[in-house]
Amino acid sequence: MGKPTGFIEVDLFADDVDDPDHPDAIRFREILEIVAEEYECSLTSFDVHEGTAIFSFDSHELTANILKVLQDDDSCEC
Repeated sequence: MGKPTGFIEVDLFADDVDDPDHPDAIRFREILEIVAEEYECSLTSFDVHEGTAIFSFDSHELTANILKVLQDDDSCEC
């Protein structure tokens, strides 16, 4: 497993999702692991605290792509 390239924090769940072993968090982690495989990298950390998912990968490319998607989503006036 490589060194994390930075941590991403996303307010994703209800506040009562406060553990990485919560079923919703487990499903999200599984998605992150699939994406990591597609980028040929690893999910290096994963945690959930009061609905916020905190995770990192050992790929600059994947981290940058996720941050771009999140930034684009924030600027959407949908």
